[in-house]
Order: sequence, then structure tokens, then C-alpha cells
Amino acid sequence: MNELFGLRGKTAVVTGGSRGIGLHIARGLVAAGVDVTISARKADVVAAAAAELGCRGVAADLSTPEGCRALADSVTGPLHILVNNAGATGAAPLEDFPDAEWDEIMRINLGGVFRLTRDLLPRLREAAAPGDPARVVNIGSVDGFRPKDRENYAYTASKAGVNMLTRHLAKRLAPEHITVNGIAPGPFPTPMSAWVFDDPEMRARVERSVPLGRAGTPEDLVGATTFLCSRAGAYVTGHVLPLDGGIVGCL
Repeated sequence: MNELFGLRGKTAVVTGGSRGIGLHIARGLVAAGVDVTISARKADVVAAAAAELGCRGVAADLSTPEGCRALADSVTGPLHILVNNAGATGAAPLEDFPDAEWDEIMRINLGGVFRLTRDLLPRLREAAAPGDPARVVNIGSVDGFRPKDRENYAYTASKAGVNMLTRHLAKRLAPEHITVNGIAPGPFPTPMSAWVFDDPEMRARVERSVPLGRAGTPEDLVGATTFLCSRAGAYVTGHVLPLDGGIVGCL
């Protein structure tokens, strides 16, 4: 079982790794013996998180082509795992949704995933092998599968785009022994969702909407990522796993 799910000795980049879902995933990979690099926009924030985790931190703005290239250029040698997690959200009434906010969310949530994966292909190709492919894991959202009452139009559209980009990249890169899969989290307590989970009434309402009756935990995230990045998941590509307690599957 240790060989089937083991990750020791591999290398990984986790974007948006200084907090929330990215921090949970990075912490799990470090604990599994992976040499991890995390990225975030703010240098002081990423440095603090990297010191806490015992890994490497790189400040990079992945909403820009220059930021993606800078992060890719900082990675040397084979890269076994790329977790594209960095993202942003926002909401506003349809008639008032700001153009600048739409563009910013699309640039980082969708453009950043594409550009960084493209820019890190040389490193992923170095790690790729027929029985042990290099892995790309794109963090989407259940909101990319269905609309909701909250008017977060750019976020849902970008995450739906991540789902299709995941499948398209998987088809293109499978012959090169690089798998591309996605994880679409449902409700997880993170800084991005604090406005929900810090309110007991709203948290209870959200948890009642989940068929399994609870929010996600760090262990859920680490377990799914470990499966996709270990030998256990070596024959899986082009799939987006809803990690949501049954929200999508039980519709």
C-alpha cells in the first residue's frame, strides 16, 4: 500500500499554496515526503507559509504571462506534480458586474492554469514515464458544473472552463505520459469562504445542502490529491472529480 499511494521523493508545485485549499494540499504533500514549491502573489505571505510547511516559496502573480513564466523559470529539474490551485472570486448583480473584475478572475482562474501548465511542460516532460506519468491536477469547483443563486458569474464561467481545459490538455498530453485531472471541491471552510462558515446559520444551511451532511476537511483534499498523484491514479486522466459530499452526483 505504501508503494501504491506513496509519493516520497517526488517534486511538486502548488499554486495558491499559502492558504486555504492550496495550503492543505501542500501540507499533505510535504508530509508525504514530496519536495514542494508553493506560490502566492505576496512575498511575505508565501515566505511565512513556506517556513511553516518547511518547503520552498516563490512569489508570483499568475494572472499575468510574466508571473507564470517567472514561476516556471524558478523550477529546475524534473517536476512530477503540478497543482493549479491559485484563483480568485467575486460577485455582483448581473447589470453591475464590473468588467475589470470579470477580466481579473478569468486571467488567474483560467488563463493562469493554461499558461503555467504550458510553461512548465519541459519540467513535466523530464519527470514523465510510461508507468509513472507526470501529473497535473487542476482545482476547479462544483460551481463549474451548475449555476447557483449567488451572482458570481466570472467564477462559475472560469471554473467550467477549467473543467474543459482539463479534458483538452489530458487528450493532448496523454501520449507524452502526462496525466491531467481536476478536483472540483464543494463547500470547504477556507479564507475565501469565511463569509459563509463564520456565520453559524449560514454554515448550517450549507451543510444541510450537502447529501453527506457536512463540509469538506483537509483530509478529503489530501486524500483525493494523493490518489491522483500516486501509482494508484496512474491510469486516470481527463477526469474531474467532484469532491463535494454528493452535491453533483446526487442531483
